[in-house]
Amino acid sequence: MKTSWRSASLAASVVAVLTLATACGQESGTSGSSENVGATAPGSIAGVGAGSGVGAGVGAGVTESPGGSDAGAAGGAGELAISAATDLGKILTDGNGKTLYRFDSDTAEPPKSNCDGDCATAWPPVAADDVTAGDGIDKSLLGEVTRSDGTKQLTVAGWPAYYYAKDANAGDTTGQGVGNKWFALTPEGKKAKASGADGGSEAGLPGLSVRNDPNLGKIVVDKNGMTVYRFLKDKAWPEPVSNCNGACLDKWPAVAPVATDDTKGVQKKGLMSFTRSDGIKQMTVNCSPIYTFAGDKSPGDINGQGVGGQWYAVAPDGKLVGAPAQ
Repeated sequence: MKTSWRSASLAASVVAVLTLATACGQESGTSGSSENVGATAPGSIAGVGAGSGVGAGVGAGVTESPGGSDAGAAGGAGELAISAATDLGKILTDGNGKTLYRFDSDTAEPPKSNCDGDCATAWPPVAADDVTAGDGIDKSLLGEVTRSDGTKQLTVAGWPAYYYAKDANAGDTTGQGVGNKWFALTPEGKKAKASGADGGSEAGLPGLSVRNDPNLGKIVVDKNGMTVYRFLKDKAWPEPVSNCNGACLDKWPAVAPVATDDTKGVQKKGLMSFTRSDGIKQMTVNCSPIYTFAGDKSPGDINGQGVGGQWYAVAPDGKLVGAPAQ
């Protein structure tokens, strides 16, 4: 029996759609790139829905204009040094003793800074010019990345390095833990953490795991123990699509890709990453894009639950927790 061209075309279309559905629904790992995009805001913004205006300074992790420091404004960091004079363990400083930081929303593979505008005012990038490795520092870990404005920024193990504008004196570490996104750099390029503090996956928490919340039941949390959310306006089929961009992404940072073997208690089917329309990679649970909330200040917070009637915590199987029937 001969097949008409219309039948053949229809069959091809069905195969294409099924291929997309399989790609979304299959058990899949990720590329391993780390980018929890969108700086968190320590200011009280609970109850703000997607798309409403929040200034870039808030998104950068500060609530007022920083002052009192021009760290990194001119020249390079000079000879880097290791300081152990804090409760953070060994951390990197520049030649003047100023603490160097890294940002969870950046990526190291490949190196990329996601801190611009007001964020870069609060967190001045460390210039790559004239930087040398001091005693105990592996010079092979030092590099540079070209920022969006064309300037060169120092990287440590691939992570772009910054100062914190509110560190007024040598040895200050007031930027540690700001917004649960900013951490002092160790000589190896990792996140410093205070003794006994939970430093995320580097302190033992998986990239994604499950917490039993007293109000919501079992919900997914990220490597820092922060509640993970879904956005009702997003799409999961036939492929993940995020509809949270711009100012929305400042308030609802996208969860970075996580390897499937770095999860615990989360359904493996549909656990995958995808590339957003802005080029950033984002994690999904059951193919739905997932986020954290800038209004959550500490692990266990659920301030994003039900915001705008659009944002809800995520169950281990990827379903919305406490959302009205759709």
